[in-house]
Amino acid sequence: MSKQNQLRFGVFFQGVNSSTIWRSEASGSQTDFASFRQLAQTAERGLFSAFFLGEGLRLREHLGSIHELDVAGRPDAQTMLAALAAVTSKIGLVATQNTTYNDPADLAHRLASLDLISGGRAAWNIVTTHNAWTGANFRRGGYLEHQERYSHAEDFVRTVRQIWEGSPVHHRGRHYDVDYTATIPASAQLRPVLFQAGDSPEGRDFAARQTDVIFSAHVGLEDALEFRQDINERAAKVGRAENSVKIMPGAEFIIAETPSAAEEKYHWVRENQIGPQQAIAYLEQFWGTRLDGVDPYGPLPQIDPVVERSSVTRGSGFQGAKSLELANAWRAEAKDKGQNIIQFVRSRSHRADHTFTGSYDQIADRLAHYAGLGAVDGFNITPWLIPTGLDDIVDHLVPRLQERGIYPEAYADTLRENLGLSIDSNHEQQAIKPLSTAQEAS
Repeated sequence: MSKQNQLRFGVFFQGVNSSTIWRSEASGSQTDFASFRQLAQTAERGLFSAFFLGEGLRLREHLGSIHELDVAGRPDAQTMLAALAAVTSKIGLVATQNTTYNDPADLAHRLASLDLISGGRAAWNIVTTHNAWTGANFRRGGYLEHQERYSHAEDFVRTVRQIWEGSPVHHRGRHYDVDYTATIPASAQLRPVLFQAGDSPEGRDFAARQTDVIFSAHVGLEDALEFRQDINERAAKVGRAENSVKIMPGAEFIIAETPSAAEEKYHWVRENQIGPQQAIAYLEQFWGTRLDGVDPYGPLPQIDPVVERSSVTRGSGFQGAKSLELANAWRAEAKDKGQNIIQFVRSRSHRADHTFTGSYDQIADRLAHYAGLGAVDGFNITPWLIPTGLDDIVDHLVPRLQERGIYPEAYADTLRENLGLSIDSNHEQQAIKPLSTAQEAS
């Protein structure tokens, strides 16, 4: 199988989530450097291309109080990745950083610094935020209108890329002015790799124009193939070659020596990810009130929500739902499926097509099928246990993928090379071209 059909792996160390089993005795701390170091070094032993950190700009809340049932906060991504650069040598270091609450010149300098000191291993996962709840932590507050988030982000990214080109930048835009000259040389990979995860039409267009890798939510095979085609079509419209935008869906792996052992592990994982407390807390966020006394092994609450819409305080996955409409639909669905609260919440918290469950050989064969069809370029893996959740993958799955010729046998020098990327000079010039006056005013 040709090199371009090889799959790459990344690992996503999450913050607030319902995937990581934080209440297990085997779980490490979400703030202790040892957890990050062990996970990154295990991933590097398995020739993972990238170690991916999320961003937390405000502590998550539950009904007005700090949410304590999973990870409430996490260290700054770039600080942690700089520390990890000293205890790793090849794995890429991906920092999620927000375009809304950063300054483009400052962020460009910090990312370029990480790229330089790590020997060309840095990447930026570009995210946008517009909600006032997060913005309350910043001087500018939640000033950015929802419809402006991508026009602002594109202006921001173009400015950063111009800075990375190394020539003086004199930018006059709607949101900020920049007069800046880069102060450090380029790294071995010339500039940090750009990741992005937006899935709206605007987000997909932005990715096709500006980014190198998409962290997608399209894991199922047919879904992945459709997404690949869509991104290729959007990229072609801006003059980029087919498959020049790499696609790495986020996925969970629950694997073992035999199918039956994997199935047993799957049930253990699900039971420990969402327990009775987590299930009730999940519903409380949409009901907007305490559900004390509600039996997690009984039916969904018959009382109606006390809020019209769910809020963003537990993260984007919980925001904006029409609470009464959602509650009625959920009660009907749970009754139809014969599910109690805990069963229902487990089904809502994890999409079946986002999880690879089976024996080592079964999953290796499935991934070979993905590689053969060119559906994805790899997977960004969310471990269900920190810091040992990659051990089975590195020790048992990776060697089987290498035997099938669909996984690297060794590292290249830079993250860009390890992801199979090249710099297209025509695209680079198009991507950093300043916005027109009409675009800036939109």
